[in-house]
Amino acid sequence: MSDIPESDRLDDFPHPREVSTLVGQEEAERAVFDAFMGGRMHHAWLLTGSRGIGKATLAYRLARFLLKYGTPEIAQAARARDLSVAEDDGVFRQIAAQSHPNLLIIRRPYDDKAKRLKTVIPVEEVRRTGNFFGMSAGAGGWRIAIVDAADDMNVNAENALLKILEEPPARGLFILVSHQPGRLLPTIRSRCRVLAMKPLSTAHIADILAANEVRANDEERSAIARLAEGSAGRALSIAAGGGLDLYRQLAAILMPLPQLDIKAVHALADKVGRRGADDAYETFTELLSDWLQRLVRTGAGAGGGVDLVAGEGAAMARLAAGPGLDRWVEVWEKINQSVARAEALNTDRKLVILNAFSMLESVAGERIGA
Repeated sequence: MSDIPESDRLDDFPHPREVSTLVGQEEAERAVFDAFMGGRMHHAWLLTGSRGIGKATLAYRLARFLLKYGTPEIAQAARARDLSVAEDDGVFRQIAAQSHPNLLIIRRPYDDKAKRLKTVIPVEEVRRTGNFFGMSAGAGGWRIAIVDAADDMNVNAENALLKILEEPPARGLFILVSHQPGRLLPTIRSRCRVLAMKPLSTAHIADILAANEVRANDEERSAIARLAEGSAGRALSIAAGGGLDLYRQLAAILMPLPQLDIKAVHALADKVGRRGADDAYETFTELLSDWLQRLVRTGAGAGGGVDLVAGEGAAMARLAAGPGLDRWVEVWEKINQSVARAEALNTDRKLVILNAFSMLESVAGERIGA
């Protein structure tokens, strides 16, 4: 693995280009496979859905398949039944090594001067497609560009991509991975075939955790899977960041609100807010945001899901009771904004955490009349 960070890689887990299987997305894969085998291959596909459900994995499966077989006739002669390509195949190995000449990956680049990943995909990255599609393709005749994630493009990059999609290159294919397609230009969406992918089942996520050798027993894997709400990527992130234990600590603090155990709050803030605890901090802030969303869903009658800590559902119902949920939505927004601002300005993470709990204590007191 390269020492340069990759914006589309999750921790130390295998990159989607290195993964040979796609779990729980048979319907989406069948739609792409049938389109190709039926001669109806669109020049641009927009794969949508929440993070970590297999969109990038499907994108690489499709790229490998097209670059190996090239035409429906060749694939049919090889008796292909899905988009699978063997791990020992030359195309698979080339793509895994990022050395296939007919595949271009567009993603947030690494900034050598700042020594970190850029926050957006700049227009220069998209303009690389000009030379790429202008070159003669090798065997199979396809040239493929994967944009992951398309949501990361800045305005200029989106406009540059739109111009290419308006006049697509012959035997060229764009695969756009998008977690929030509503953020893309409507004109980009209209020029793509949109394939909405579904969240994974708890059983599928538990299988993926086991396949990635996550050290946990069956009960813990099941709990992580439920906490991930359909995202295998999120489940792996939670597992890597000690998320299950963090969630249990967080829930234990939040459930008695508006009563707040100050000692426990400071202990948790010290643990995840210290220098070097990047994964734990990111996991914590996501778990806190998710907990508040579940609370709002509970108050709206949409259900908050299965309790992962005994009594948390009842605690959410108590905190969400009464007219309106605007204040909970407001504090959720403020906490997310505070986290984003702190990251942009590189401010004290422990202070961010303490302020978040202070806001929660205040709103809970208002709601319950403490």
